Parts: sequence; C-alpha cells; structure tokens
Amino acid sequence: MAATDIPPKKPQRGAVLLLHGHGRTGASMLFMAHALRKAGFATLAPSYGLRRSMEAILGYLAPVVAEFEAAKPGPFHILTHSLGGLVARALITRRRPAHLSRVVMLAPPNAGSEIADLLCRYNLESAILGPIGRQLRTGRLLEDERLLGSIDFELGVIAGDRPLAPVLPRLLPRPNDGMVSVAATRIPGMRDHIVLPVDHTRMVHDRGVITQSLAFLESGAFRRPKIA
Repeated sequence: MAATDIPPKKPQRGAVLLLHGHGRTGASMLFMAHALRKAGFATLAPSYGLRRSMEAILGYLAPVVAEFEAAKPGPFHILTHSLGGLVARALITRRRPAHLSRVVMLAPPNAGSEIADLLCRYNLESAILGPIGRQLRTGRLLEDERLLGSIDFELGVIAGDRPLAPVLPRLLPRPNDGMVSVAATRIPGMRDHIVLPVDHTRMVHDRGVITQSLAFLESGAFRRPKIA
C-alpha cells in the first residue's frame, strides 16, 4: 500500500483524489488528507512532477487515478490546490472518472495568473514555471482552454484574501492571497464560491479551509452563518 493511499478511520464515505500545486509534491496535501481520512474518506495524494507539461502530467496520472478509483467503490471526489485545479479540469475533460461526484478547488488560477503573465513578459516563464506555464497565463491559447474544458460537475471554490508576501500581492488585482486573485479563482458553472482569510501557501493547512472543504464534499455547499 502506498504511503499516500491510506484507508479511512471511519466507515468509507467515498474516495478523494488530492492534487497539489506548482512546485510541490503530494506530501503538501497530507495534512488535508489526514483530516479527510478522519472524516471517513479514502485518499490518494500522488506527486506528478515539478517541471512537466500538462500532457505529461495527464499521461502519468491517468493510470494512477484509474487504479485508485477501481479499488475504492463509491463516490469519487477531487480536492485540489492552486495548479492542481487546472490539472483536475484537464483530467476530467480527458478521462472523466466514472463515479465523479464533487470537486473542491483551493485558490485555483481558473482565469490564469498575472504573475505568470509577468514572468512571460520578461522571458522567465520557462525557467521558473516550466512547460505548464502556458496554462497559467491569463490569455490562454484556444487549444489550452479546450484542454482544460468547461465545468459540468459539482464544483466548490475556496479563495483566500490574506497575502503574506509584501511584494507579489501588489502585482495582482485585489483582493488576492499573494499568488492568485479572488477574481481569477471564479469560473462559470461552479456550484459555490467562498472567500476565507488565508494566504495561498498555508491554505492547505488551515482548519477553516478544511472545515469548508469537508462541508462541500458532504453537502455540495459551503457553510455560512445563518441570517436571523
């Protein structure tokens, strides 16, 4: 059994595939995976490389995801961070899991990133972002938009608005989480959207984010205070 393929501690409620952000590995999602397992979900948090193209990522993930889905009957959910949201969209478009249920995206650059645009302008995109940089731009090519596909599944998006870095937030429309603007996380077809006081990097460890992620996976909506 793989280190990231760990059975839940409660009766199984389905499976959750966790997809990490740019420059990270599956280990960055393990805190979130632990919370999901405690709630009764089986999890898998694969690493899919730091400098691969989207096509290469999909080629690697396809058999891994297929094996995980086959071994875990029931609803199949996906939870992503940052770039992982775009990977999830492309994966669903290319090979939709048979029992796909709900998807939660944390700080996804659905409309692209102004920071990626800046790196491209100064010819730093390839050196810093690698081949995946073309999917991170705000002005994507039509072929890249087709690769990512549209939203025809239950999607909940969590955005942050508390950046930590003193410089990068100034390059983005406000509000933002330091790497992705709140506006860029939105996408037509999403079921729900919520903004929390968190920064981009630490979002996957924030208990408020975890609580809201579980709420959407369980009910298809985020929790909001009741208005008297």
